[in-house]
Amino acid sequence: MAYPRALAVAAVSLAVLLAGCASTSDDGQAASLRERAALRLQLASAYYEQGQFGVALTEVERALTLAPGDAQAYGMRALILAAMRQPAPAEKDFLYALRLAPHNPELSNNYGQFLCQTGRAAQSLAYFDAALQDAAYLSPEKALNNGGACSLAMKDYARASAYWLRAERLAPGVASTYAGLARTYYEQQDYRQAARYLERLGGVTIMESQTADVLWLAIKVRHKLGDAGAEAGLVAQLRRHHSGSPEYAAYQSGAFDE
Repeated sequence: MAYPRALAVAAVSLAVLLAGCASTSDDGQAASLRERAALRLQLASAYYEQGQFGVALTEVERALTLAPGDAQAYGMRALILAAMRQPAPAEKDFLYALRLAPHNPELSNNYGQFLCQTGRAAQSLAYFDAALQDAAYLSPEKALNNGGACSLAMKDYARASAYWLRAERLAPGVASTYAGLARTYYEQQDYRQAARYLERLGGVTIMESQTADVLWLAIKVRHKLGDAGAEAGLVAQLRRHHSGSPEYAAYQSGAFDE
């Protein structure tokens, strides 16, 4: 009877070993799928940043096939769909991503920005604030700048300046922060404060490289302050770099108060 008993022990040992190998194999396969999904997601993000939304969508779909429960992938697809002007499916993906990862600050910020861009600025602020509550959020200045822009859109100047001043404290030297503060003070007819932040903006990046809307803002500020020399220099830059822009057309028509 000794031989069958030894055989039984050996069989059990072999079964345990095979189960262990299968488990290791399953773990390795799952890790491989996650790595492949992450690579596809990185590609999707890169194509999105380049404005190649169709290719980006293909890559994120592949990522979701490999990792169907990945909140970041749903969030990325939402951004792509929003850029492709498909707001309904974009919102569906944003909400599903937030159900999967309700405390993810990047998802909260991106959904808040989506709400602001689709005419729901008042609703968006709660999502920016939720993102900012996460101490581990690596780029809070994004949510602060978005919160500032959405508050300005609602003409809530106090809240807009609070967001942007906090952004300046956390990440000084960001051009969009100074531009936002300049706009906020301009809207409140505090032209000297607006000029102060435009000067800071000029210290970060030369005014000549600015977008048409920032140059037009600077022109309007100098016009209000009666600084004809500075105004003329800014107009020359606007004409040189953005002669076909709506902002230059507004200057030509004298629409300084619109």
